[in-house]
Amino acid sequence: MRASVIVRSKDEAGRLRLTLASLAAQTETPEVIVVNDGSCDHTDSILAAAAAAGMAITTVKHGEPMGRSGAANAGADRASGEVLMFLDGDTLAAPDWVARHMAIHRSRPHVVARGETFHLRCTRFFADPEIGSPMPGEEARIERLSEAELGRMRVTAADILHNFATVDARAQPGIYPGAGPRLLYELEMDALRHDPACSALWAAASGSNQSVTTEAFRKVGGFDRDLTINEHRELALRLTRGGSVMAPADGARTYHMTHRSGWRDPLIDAEWEQRFYRSHQIAEVPLLSVLWASLTEPSPVPAAARIKTLRELVLAASRCAGPDSADGVRRAHFAAVGVRAAS
Repeated sequence: MRASVIVRSKDEAGRLRLTLASLAAQTETPEVIVVNDGSCDHTDSILAAAAAAGMAITTVKHGEPMGRSGAANAGADRASGEVLMFLDGDTLAAPDWVARHMAIHRSRPHVVARGETFHLRCTRFFADPEIGSPMPGEEARIERLSEAELGRMRVTAADILHNFATVDARAQPGIYPGAGPRLLYELEMDALRHDPACSALWAAASGSNQSVTTEAFRKVGGFDRDLTINEHRELALRLTRGGSVMAPADGARTYHMTHRSGWRDPLIDAEWEQRFYRSHQIAEVPLLSVLWASLTEPSPVPAAARIKTLRELVLAASRCAGPDSADGVRRAHFAAVGVRAAS
């Protein structure tokens, strides 16, 4: 049994170079497939340099971006391994990442394994975290740093290849900084570890640290190409409905090299929610936004309406199933707990 790692990347060449270094350092060698999803930067030269250094990479190049789901599906179409693992081009994998995921698949059938997702906060101002080049608009901030400060903030290929413990020591739970991402990570992993019967474990899926058998992925048709946020949760829902089981990949860590721009907030950019709900008509979907907002500090959700665990998500959904719109579900939830819905 072999893993195929699908790396989705668009205009993040400096980070992709480090992602590839982390894959070259794996204790169990995977097939690596990089999907260059319409990049306009020097991604091609990064891939060429990695190949010249002896790394076996299958490259899929899109002239126009196909989005996260389309890119992931295109990579999966080229995979020859029995297990698919998904990684983003701005994310590092711990040296035993592949091995820990594969240990689960070798011991348990029909598993969707979600690993531990961390972030490296100090990278968010850099276009290239190794050389310390600034993101557009951050030139003055980087110019003010001393050489010692810059050295502490950089992420080098040498550390990734030879001293990964220093990378891990800088990491914090959650894919972004802040209390909300940390609390979400903790509640998702707690549910996976301690509440295996919870029917909403699909909501604990990860977009950049997840593995599934190739057979199961292809059986359900892969990612929904019309979803580019929360496509991993929608896929996990279909997989679990098809008989797969969500499970934690304990110790299988990834590290997001955070950035200041280019990310989308699912609480603001909510078009995904309408399609997701129309496709499945389950109340947990629109209540995800209530859960996420409940974890922010301060929370805009009244105390009586807050949802703090996946088990609470299931209970809240059971009280307000039936409305034909996502907003209708949320209004039903607020009415059920006796508070006025937010405008």
